[in-house]
Formats: sequence, C-alpha cells, structure tokens
Amino acid sequence: MSNASNPGTKPDEAKVDNAPKGGKGTKGAKGNKGGGPNYNINLVNAKDGEVVTRFPPEPSGYLHIGHAKAALLNQYFAQAYHGKLIIRFDDTNPSKEKMEFQNAILEDLELLGIKGDVVTYSSDYFQQMYDYCVQLIKDGKAYADDTPVEQMRQERTEGIASHRRERTVEENLKVFQDMTDATEEGLKNCIRAKISMTTPNKALRDPVIYRCNLTPHHRTGNKWKVYPTYDFCCPIVDSIEGVTHALRTIEYRDRNAQYEWMLKALGLRKVYIWDFSRISFVKTLLSKRKLQWFVDQKLVTGWDDPRFPTVRGVRRRGMTIEGLRTFILGQGPSKNILNFDWSLIWATNKKVIDPVAPRHVAVIKQNVVKINIEGGPAESYTEEKPRHKKNPDVGIKKIVYSSEIYIDQDDAQTFKDDEEVTLMDWGNAIMKTIHKDGDTITGIDAVLNLEGDFRKTEKKVTWLAATDEATPAVLVDFDYLITKEKLAETDDVADFVNPNTEFKTPALADLNVRDMKEGDIIQFERKGYYRLDKAYSEGSPAVFFTIPDGKVVQKYGAKK
Repeated sequence: MSNASNPGTKPDEAKVDNAPKGGKGTKGAKGNKGGGPNYNINLVNAKDGEVVTRFPPEPSGYLHIGHAKAALLNQYFAQAYHGKLIIRFDDTNPSKEKMEFQNAILEDLELLGIKGDVVTYSSDYFQQMYDYCVQLIKDGKAYADDTPVEQMRQERTEGIASHRRERTVEENLKVFQDMTDATEEGLKNCIRAKISMTTPNKALRDPVIYRCNLTPHHRTGNKWKVYPTYDFCCPIVDSIEGVTHALRTIEYRDRNAQYEWMLKALGLRKVYIWDFSRISFVKTLLSKRKLQWFVDQKLVTGWDDPRFPTVRGVRRRGMTIEGLRTFILGQGPSKNILNFDWSLIWATNKKVIDPVAPRHVAVIKQNVVKINIEGGPAESYTEEKPRHKKNPDVGIKKIVYSSEIYIDQDDAQTFKDDEEVTLMDWGNAIMKTIHKDGDTITGIDAVLNLEGDFRKTEKKVTWLAATDEATPAVLVDFDYLITKEKLAETDDVADFVNPNTEFKTPALADLNVRDMKEGDIIQFERKGYYRLDKAYSEGSPAVFFTIPDGKVVQKYGAKK
C-alpha cells in the first residue's frame, strides 16, 4: 500500500501471472474459446514431463521485445508440459559479445519472470563442436574454402560450386588445422558444409560452419581461434542438451532443412521445430545491428533509451512487466506475420497502471495563468486527499489551497467572462475578469463559489496553488526514431532517421512530487500517465516521461 510518505506506485511489484490458461499434458496448451490466442499447436511427439525447450540469445546486445516473445513462449510450453526450459547463451562470435550484455539479459529475463531450469553456454561445447566439424570433413561432408567473401556470396546466389569443393579429405583436414593454429594460410579459409549448390533453398547451398576469429572470447579468452557459426552450433547443442522442441521465429524457416541436415549428417538425436511469427511494430527497429548504429551515432542515450524497443527501453518509458507479458502472451504462437501499432501494447499497459496510478497535478509553465480568487483563504493551507478516488489503497496526498492558483494557458483560453468553472478537488469559481495581452491570457480575477453545483458547470479544470510548494518539473514526450512504417532489408537506416524525437515541456507540479522516487508511475490528471525518470532535488527539476495510453494525443510534444 502507498501512502503520503511513500508516493510512488510501481505496478511491476504486483504479482504477475499472465500466461493464458491452457491445458497441460500430451495435448499441450489450449487457447481460450473467446477468440483469444490458440496455444493448442500440437507439438510433435510432446510428452508430459519430457518436453525441453530453450531460449538461446546471443550476448551481443540488450534484450528487446522480440526476444521477450521467444523467451515467454519457450517458457510457456515448457511449463505447460511440466518440462524444462534452458537459457543458453549462443556465444560463438567474440567480435560482438560482452559480459555486460550477458548479465543484462539475465537481469531482464528475471524481470520478465523467466528463470531457466539451467543456464548454459554454447562455448561450453566448443571442443565437441570442433570434433563434429572434423567428423564432417572426414565423412566428405565439409570442405575448406578460401573463396573471397563477396565472390562466395555471389556464387551461392547463382548456384555456382566453389573451385575448392572437391578438395581431398586430407587437404581439408590440414587447412582446418591451419585455421585452428591461425596461420597465414588458415586465416584465409572457412569450413563449409557440403550439401548442395543446385537446390532452390539457398540456405542449403554449402553454408559456412566454421570461421576464424582472433578476438579474445569473453569466457574462453585466447584458447580458440576458430568458432562455429550459429547454423552449425544450434542443432548440435540442442541435441546434446536434450532439447526436444526448438521454438523459433519464422524467419528461420528456410534454414530448418539445414538444421535437420546437420543432425542427420552427424547422427545426432532429432529435435522438432516449431516456427512462430516474429513480433514487429510500425516504425520500429528490432535488428541489433541497426539499434547498435543508433547507439554508436549517439542518436539515443544508450540501450535503455525510452525510444528503444529493448525491454529496458520500454520499461523506462513506463511499460510494466505485467503489461508486456500480457500483450506478448496474448499474441500466442501463431505463424501469421503482423506489424503491430504501438497503441495496442500501450492500451494493454494502461489496464495495468490505471487502477493503481496515483492522481496528481501539473501545469505547463509557458504562459501559465495566475488566477486571483476573491473569497479564497487568507493564508495557504494543506489538506489530505485520496491519491486515487477509486482505490483507497493507493494512499493519500497533500493539496495546497491558496487565494492565488495556476492553471494552463490552454484551459484559460476556453473561459468566458463571468463563466462558472469547477476547480477539481476544491469547488466552483466564477471567472469575473480575464486579462489579455494580444491573444495570450495574462491573468484572471475570480470569485470562489463553493455553494455552486459542479454538475452544472461545463468545464472542470486542474489547478495548482501559486506558492513555493509548486515543484519544478519537465514533461518529456517522444516520437518514433525512424520515419518509415517498415524498413526493407535494402534500406539504409540513415536515410529514414527522424530528426526530432524528443520534446521537453517545463512544468510545475504539486508538492507530492518532491517525495517520489525514480520509476514511480503516476497520472497527471487531464494530461496522461507518466513515469518519473529523474527524481526532484533542490535546483534540479523532476523529469517525467509520458506513457502512451493507446489513444491519447498529447497537447504538446509528439503525436502518438
């Protein structure tokens, strides 16, 4: 429970249990009959107590909402079948990976309520994968190739076999050893699986399975100079670790045949694959490479920037874990590809925060209007009021009453002389005289009329006592980072950067803001929901980020 001395409300602290209510056992989880997601996907050969799923993030960036969907679905089916979830770091590319990312991913998964039965690392299996590569070479199913990268890419596109494809086993083993030793000759080569160069499925056209990399690995240091590719590593480690069902996004569908070829060629246990659609949003990037570009160009403050689709970014913007889980699990494991509007997920989030977000007041500082109230208190005084009229558990707040108050210029512009208006949480007042300088209202003289009937007034406005307790604040709104609904693979992200994405509005807020803590979520009445990003301190305003609610267009800043 919140109270006046503990003003912040953090919906994330509430118990979260948002998995769709599904069946269990060999029939799997079922969707609801009311038009909700269908979880009855009939996983092949799924047996209660024996299903093992995995979530294999690469520690090369922060978790974004696309990863969150994959993690939540894998967790869901592991639990639905009373099975096991493996969190495995696919750490096979030392050039991109950092311990910072690995630790952040674990923290974000924990926030999402996802805890694997075990945490593993692909790097734990480097020796076994190396031995399997040697086995493929000895079996004539892999070869060493020093074809330049661009030429190799072109040949794969056109279905042209490499001139190295028919190297002898002995020659291939020698080159692989040279690669292992990082000799001059070895560094020119990679190892390719010998599948087919004529198949229509280009993923099967002799993909690279091992390559050299001299960058020290964040876990194994300088021990290795050669590393397996994801396409080689994934099926092997899935099979070794006992994964029964690999649930992954539909973008891998063309590579499913490749996955199955690896297992068959190495005589490894079969793993069943289920494809589900990747979650995507309009004007949003989910490519770690492109997100990294924004970070490198200093167009954002970091991976937790509130404009980023990372778990940390959307949380900093005001997304609750409960809202995020509810939305993602609400989409289910469908294969249908959809490009969502952000309003949908924010509308889900609103349902979480609205019942518990304390109600407070802020007025825009620019052209703020002071009202002198005849009949107001001779001296200012403070009363305690509910912080949420419909939820007493949220606690109480302090409201300062004074004969001088501030209101927004926009509200004042709607008033007429002698109009009776309701001052919320106080009573009615009659606007006797409105003073102007051109089109700008500079002040109002009013008469308090507490006997007036608020049901008969057309306008109900928020206000703030014009005293020293009025607390400096900044309201920050945001727009999309890119201007195009959906970027094509060939698009250069630099051509579609939105030059104006952050909008700061100085404001004055009620005195309760002074006791709030970073992360608190509130509603400024008649303005919207906000998350406190930086707490107030003497000489430094409180900084609030707007939380979209799925429908409201702010009066200032960016349109949603």
